[in-house]
Amino acid sequence: MIGIGPYSFSVIAVLAAVIVAWIVARVFARRRPDITPKAVDGLILDAVLWGAVAARLGYIAQWWDEYAAAPLSMLSIGDGGFTWWIGVLAALALILWKTRAARAQRAPVLAGATVGVLIWLAAGSTLTLMQRSAPPLPALELSTLDERPITLNAAYAGRPVVLNLWASWCPPCRREMPVLHQAQTEFPDVAFVMVNQGERAQQARTFLEREDLTFKDVLVDPSSKAMQTLGTRGLPTTLFFDDQGRLVDTHLGELTKASLKHTLLRNVLSSHRTNTDTE
Repeated sequence: MIGIGPYSFSVIAVLAAVIVAWIVARVFARRRPDITPKAVDGLILDAVLWGAVAARLGYIAQWWDEYAAAPLSMLSIGDGGFTWWIGVLAALALILWKTRAARAQRAPVLAGATVGVLIWLAAGSTLTLMQRSAPPLPALELSTLDERPITLNAAYAGRPVVLNLWASWCPPCRREMPVLHQAQTEFPDVAFVMVNQGERAQQARTFLEREDLTFKDVLVDPSSKAMQTLGTRGLPTTLFFDDQGRLVDTHLGELTKASLKHTLLRNVLSSHRTNTDTE
């Protein structure tokens, strides 16, 4: 997701919604002499915890084939894999269940939850506006493994692009390489552009040959101009551009097969198919 610093915007939105929900619930609880704020706090925290668990399990169920192929990736919550609407429903159900014998607590907790959900929905609308004004695929001057110069935006104009910034010394970069390599075959309409950061062409070539990885588009960026231009803070970073060259999503850290496929189908290929159908 598009983010603020190293944190995805969706995670920040959820945290903001939780904090606001907690504050609102406490304000309402303090107005009722028959309710202890501590009880309300515990209920809010339980709802958040089990809502997050339900959101993760819902996402895993949605992308079961991808996670089943690599079971340990289910634990990689850094891939952003949460179906939040399932989490919201689970949290509300828990609140209703736990307050069935303590109806006085229900009103302040539901008030907080309602405001939290509204904050979350507003954040989603804000994210949509941010994506529409996101920077385009930049005109970076890079080079191929055989040292042929290439201009990034000109070379991939009119195609959806997954731009991956990586280095051979980076463990999560190495771990996610097979995922990107497989996706290159599964999504032939997308250009998977692997931009090596801070290393020479021979270093990048040696690593790829040793790992038996054959990417169609490998570029080298010895001075890490891409990281500076795109404002990224770490490796690996993956940026998703639609066929109009617009940035539609970003991901800092290791990708899982499920999160990559989800982002491609939801944000990248949906607009590409729409544009193709209208031609």
